[in-house]
Amino acid sequence: MASVKLMVLDVLKPHEPSILELAKKIGTVKGVEGVDVTIMSVDRKVETAKITLEGSDFNYESILKIINDYGATVKSIDRVSTGKKLIGS
Repeated sequence: MASVKLMVLDVLKPHEPSILELAKKIGTVKGVEGVDVTIMSVDRKVETAKITLEGSDFNYESILKIINDYGATVKSIDRVSTGKKLIGS
């Protein structure tokens, strides 16, 4: 099976914990080499974040568990790149 190299998630999260805390925790997942979290919009109680992950064969289920444990929800997976190298990054 091809390994996951890049993934972009659309996430709805509460204001707390901060994106710094969330990014650091996601960065501990085996195979994750880089995490970028960008706040796309802010509402009264929640924020919409774009989470970009890059690495070598990281496990989506492990990442999803962290996101859920932090009170956030994945709305959609907006991009996935697999294989030996990244295309169009």
